[in-house]
Amino acid sequence: MERSDPLPTKPAVLQEFADRFLDRVNHSRLEEKTSKFYRTGWRLLKSTSVAILRVDKITSDCAEQLKFPGSAANANCALRTLRRMLHKAEEWKVIGHAPKIKMMKEHGRHLRLDDEAERKLMAGALACSWRPRTRELFRDIVILMRDTGMRNERELFRMRIENLDWQNRLIFVPDSKTEEGRRLVPNERASPRDSTGQVRCEAGGMGISVEALRCRASKVNLQSLSTSAQQGGSSERTGSLLCAT
Repeated sequence: MERSDPLPTKPAVLQEFADRFLDRVNHSRLEEKTSKFYRTGWRLLKSTSVAILRVDKITSDCAEQLKFPGSAANANCALRTLRRMLHKAEEWKVIGHAPKIKMMKEHGRHLRLDDEAERKLMAGALACSWRPRTRELFRDIVILMRDTGMRNERELFRMRIENLDWQNRLIFVPDSKTEEGRRLVPNERASPRDSTGQVRCEAGGMGISVEALRCRASKVNLQSLSTSAQQGGSSERTGSLLCAT
């Protein structure tokens, strides 16, 4: 027999199975970012034709015919969620075997946080109805993102005072997306900017000295950008949208 249950019941449709799957996601030891990923994936899936199919009727061909709005990364979020749901269905003996789900090809990121992008972000900050202190914090985040190479949400935003080694001018990253990302970010010396506009340390990785960081911050005059934020075209409005997200 395909399943060990002597009286097998008809498998539920994917929409009904999703309730069990999401309940498991919400009450498991998954990281919040992973749980959010699966919830977003199901939000994309539930508006497609596959949501009303029985779990045992979903095949690789069904998955390949699905279309989602946005980029390939957005589609892969839904497809990875579907793949995970089907593997859970197999694990829970709802289906005999989970089909292979093929991902869409994603293209690498080409945008860089260079001088122009930084200027637009700062101009966009002025267009937002933020308090002066909030704008100052945003400026600090942009400068640190660019000059240390730290990831924003996982590394930079979680920085604590005990992660700062003022004597040796190092920033310790205790948690990151990858195992290699758990590291010390040098803040002792800054090498000249390369052709991409980034600052690289001789010790490897990204870094900038405290003095250089202060110098960079003093050069970013938010008030001098107020005119460009108010009079700029679509490119400036893009910066405003970036700071609002």
